[in-house]
Amino acid sequence: MADSNDNTTNWPELAGALYDKLTERHAELTYDFDHVEISVPSGAGEKSDHSIWKVNGSISIRGRNLD
Repeated sequence: MADSNDNTTNWPELAGALYDKLTERHAELTYDFDHVEISVPSGAGEKSDHSIWKVNGSISIRGRNLD
């Protein structure tokens, strides 16, 4: 995870840093999904086959401070 003093260089780092900051503050996080497709590998190798999982619902992330 990126140090809090470093600039975030990609979306996964940004999402991880945001999640860490919100959970440090005991925030409540809610996720909804809409037409999400996830490619799931059948194994750990580089050439493993993948299945597509489809999830309905919209992606929205809401936070609420519980303190």
